[in-house]
Amino acid sequence: MKRSVALILALFLSACAIFGDPTEIDETKGWSVQRLNTEAETSMRNRDYDKAIGYYEKLKSRYPHGRYALQAELEIAYAYYKKGEAASAIAAADRFIKLHPHHPNVDYVYYLKGLATFNERGIVEKLTAQDISDRDPKALRESFAAFKELITRFPNSKYVKDATARMTYLVNTLAAHELHVARYYMKRGAYVAAVNRCKFVIETYPETPAVENALIIMISAYDLLGIEDLKQDTMRVFKTNYPNNPFNGTAAPPEQKSWWKFWESL
Repeated sequence: MKRSVALILALFLSACAIFGDPTEIDETKGWSVQRLNTEAETSMRNRDYDKAIGYYEKLKSRYPHGRYALQAELEIAYAYYKKGEAASAIAAADRFIKLHPHHPNVDYVYYLKGLATFNERGIVEKLTAQDISDRDPKALRESFAAFKELITRFPNSKYVKDATARMTYLVNTLAAHELHVARYYMKRGAYVAAVNRCKFVIETYPETPAVENALIIMISAYDLLGIEDLKQDTMRVFKTNYPNNPFNGTAAPPEQKSWWKFWESL
């Protein structure tokens, strides 16, 4: 008998977990679509994004057709973005794009998707103030791709100007990330790997400020590897393109065998 009571109690608790507390009262029961929308908008203005998302989800569920439901989908994506939940914001944006590819505001959704990824930062990074170029570049590339899709599909969108500026920043940051890795290899004596990273910067991000330092690291690596011809070739490229760089006038101290270690001061 005790075993049966325990089993019934366990089943009851499981049902509560699945279906929710049956005694819980839904305050929105019987609300019109207009009231749900108004309450959701008020919550958004008050920055209570969890409550806003809840109202918008109920609105979509109860009134799935019409302009209110469509607007709710947009607002849910924005609310997740404001909450800092990039993955949920991107998922909501992708869902909207898939369902409404010809909506007049779909350019905004592409822009919002790029913003969500652009601002994505991990807890550790926030606590340590980690430089953005030290990060895993995956999120940066995804943000760049979203902004690029926006300006490709909607070149006349009002969001193109800001998206283009952010793309420039992202390209510079991705190049800086590659230099960060190259310096890591240099510190560990992996000079060939450092050269390859620098070549990647020069070939992939040729218009970025990182190219100047990439050439310096390559010269240092070739010097330490004892590859004089490639070192001299790279020095010529460096001097031609960056004649005002102070490193161009540096001479080798006679007592120092490998003098070109400028990368250590970058």
